[in-house]
Amino acid sequence: MPLSIHDLVLQQQPAFADYDKLRAIFSGRQNIMQVTQPSIWQEIDEVKQAVAEVLAHAKQLGASTAEASMSRTKGLSVETRHGEVETVEFNQDGGLGISLYFGQRKGSASTADLSPQALRRTVEAAADIARYTSEDPHAGLADASWLEMSPPDLDLFYPDSISTDEAIALCAASEEAAFATDKRITNSEGASFSTHQGLKVYGNSHGQLVGYPSSRHSFSCVVIGEDGDDMQRDYSFTVARQYSQLLDPKQIGREAALETVARLNARKIATQKVPVIFRADIASSLFGHLVSAIGGGAIYRNSSFLVGKVGQQIMAPGITIVEQPHLKQALASSPFDGEGVKTRDLAVIELGVLTTYLTSTYSARKLGMASTGHAGGIHNWLVNHGDEDLLQLCRTMGKGLLVTELMGQGVNTVTGDYSRGAAGFWVENGEIQFPVSEVTIAGNLKDMFMNISAVGNDVDRRGGVLTGSVLINQMQVAGS
Repeated sequence: MPLSIHDLVLQQQPAFADYDKLRAIFSGRQNIMQVTQPSIWQEIDEVKQAVAEVLAHAKQLGASTAEASMSRTKGLSVETRHGEVETVEFNQDGGLGISLYFGQRKGSASTADLSPQALRRTVEAAADIARYTSEDPHAGLADASWLEMSPPDLDLFYPDSISTDEAIALCAASEEAAFATDKRITNSEGASFSTHQGLKVYGNSHGQLVGYPSSRHSFSCVVIGEDGDDMQRDYSFTVARQYSQLLDPKQIGREAALETVARLNARKIATQKVPVIFRADIASSLFGHLVSAIGGGAIYRNSSFLVGKVGQQIMAPGITIVEQPHLKQALASSPFDGEGVKTRDLAVIELGVLTTYLTSTYSARKLGMASTGHAGGIHNWLVNHGDEDLLQLCRTMGKGLLVTELMGQGVNTVTGDYSRGAAGFWVENGEIQFPVSEVTIAGNLKDMFMNISAVGNDVDRRGGVLTGSVLINQMQVAGS
């Protein structure tokens, strides 16, 4: 039996793994792989071999350490409008990124050309850059003890052979369903379907060489409604790892139509301070600002309103946020981060108390911490919630604004100041009364987080932050 990558690493334990041996091992295994493994795993091993060759070339150029990642994706995207085909795209893409070090001088380069000659040129470009950069005491690969050498299978790969004709028919059916839902739907901005599958491989000179495949399928529909002189647009979408888990395209069309007509004849409201509900599909943006504010880069640069807040209460006492990177089939699951660091379950907020910052290797060293495995983003944040659905939250609120759309980028994570354009619905006596447009909601994230009084059970699972609708006790709403 040929040795595994991990067997080889355990035997050697060098400063820079012998990737000539790794290349030979992969070359010798190809015939076996073709018989015993599905094609995606053959492709992953081919990419591993290419990454091993890149790292071996970096060593030949005199690099003391190096890391490289390579991805490949392929898929189909279709868009229709009024049942007519707008675009059909087949894509087969890939890319390589490499960082190498001469001591603690770093050079990085990337390429979308994955030919052997282009890969070698990319390594050489990174080496040329590294020779002229300054020493950085915090630069370098992640510590070997932080790395994920045997990634768990997170069940992320469900490719599906959807033909172009089938995709076009799905899009057309969604638009037809939207038009049939309400006569005020007068136009369409189109329906779109995409199905993609790919792989990611990461390797470094600690001997780590790991990879996994994933798939993603999505469908959306955008329509326009009119009533007199008023015109509105809205949409609906569905996304999943498995095609079979997508919502019915006709349902997506109907939802898009209902969202659109509900916005017709929107009114302005007077400027006032009232409670605000962020509907689940946009509530994730609130916690996205938290991600930015506790990122290691913002913390070591002293450019966050949450500097020095670990161990302190920054949210309402009822809020707990847990990261679970290894949820099977979840959209933001990953066994390791962009630097090969193992991901793990992590309590980010416990009963309102901030427990950690989110660090990459570099920011961790700047802060005197270990990496938390967040090079490249977060991995499935679960926000705890109560038993109330959205309508019950409205009854709890009594009077205020239900926000269903946000516009603009008026958020300053250095100070926490928050001001964004918004649209939604006015709620009074616990019931939705009429649509609202042309308002601005404002506050400060410090106060907004502390004033979260409830999170609904209507959890939106279509992204990396899984949260229900969020009720905030009071915000400034600027209207007419």
